[in-house]
Amino acid sequence: MIVFQSSMRLPGYLASLLVLIIVIGTQVEPSFAIENSIQESSHSFVAEAVRNVAPAVVRIDTERTIEHEQFDPTLIDPLLRDLLGEPNLGPERQRGQGSGVLIHDDGLVLTNAHVVERVDDVHVTLANGEKCNGQVIGKDLVTDLALVRLDTGSKLDAAPLGNSEDLEVGDWAIALGTPYGLERTVTLGIVSSLHRNISSLGFSDKRLDLIQTDAAINPGNSGGPLVNYLGEVIGINTLVRSGPGAGLGFAIPINLAKSISDQLLSNGEVLHPYLGVQLISLDASIAQEHNRDPNSVVELPERSGALVQSVLSDSPADRAGLKRGDLIISADDKDVLDPNSLLEKVESSQIGKPFLIKLLRNNREMKLSIQPEALPGIS
Repeated sequence: MIVFQSSMRLPGYLASLLVLIIVIGTQVEPSFAIENSIQESSHSFVAEAVRNVAPAVVRIDTERTIEHEQFDPTLIDPLLRDLLGEPNLGPERQRGQGSGVLIHDDGLVLTNAHVVERVDDVHVTLANGEKCNGQVIGKDLVTDLALVRLDTGSKLDAAPLGNSEDLEVGDWAIALGTPYGLERTVTLGIVSSLHRNISSLGFSDKRLDLIQTDAAINPGNSGGPLVNYLGEVIGINTLVRSGPGAGLGFAIPINLAKSISDQLLSNGEVLHPYLGVQLISLDASIAQEHNRDPNSVVELPERSGALVQSVLSDSPADRAGLKRGDLIISADDKDVLDPNSLLEKVESSQIGKPFLIKLLRNNREMKLSIQPEALPGIS
């Protein structure tokens, strides 16, 4: 507000007229317009984001047959048979549940591979309550992603997909899904960390850098979307930590999920390059501590890299001449600081094409060319 003073005195009728003009001018917005403004802002950005993506979130119910191990019924104590009856040796139907998100209006649903792994039947409930059957057209156990096609002829509401590369720690994160069978559940948190390697969580058979969030993710949320404040999908919920450290949830970045889903749609599978080595991380401090030990058998180079702990027999690395104790320091002319950075480069390499690495062996630099092959035993 600007305040000013004047030495000029106005006649009484002019002063009254000026006051009247000011009063009228301050009442240009009627009271009902103010009420409408309050009503429009009464909902949070979370409600708006959920409205944007909720029609694309689905519930997935699965069934599979479990065969019981056969045994000789004559070995059961007769008294127990009288009390419990004859043992049920027939197959058992096991039910599971998860979530998914529509990524295309023709009925393509993205979910976790562990939700639909080894199942016989897939039943999907849409956000509007409509039920339909689903067919698993491909799954990738290495990234825990799967693609399901719905048996419906109608056009569906696909979720808007965001860009997980744009995320920063502290961004809003909203998880949607069906935890414990409770449909249309929404939880709010933030992005707690990025590029959390799944191997640090105890999963050695997966290749994932995850989004960590404190938005509550519970059993049944698996496969549902993690979205940003705009309602764009930024990840696929996949893990929750229980026990010590409970409350930490993890999601697969949507950029990776889009790439995997494209390959599943085209080929029904995803081929992951592999070298055939087991690696451990090495840096200068670890090497110095090792070298000070008088009982150490070998001297380690005091620098960072991926130390080869073992080489699988008849693997690409074995055929190329890689040995236990080699320290890989570079791959495709880019520095390797730890096993994770090497794995990222292997994952982006091409099967059957030369993959160049630089290593230290007995304090001497060497170069090797390895031809990655498809990771076996993942189907």
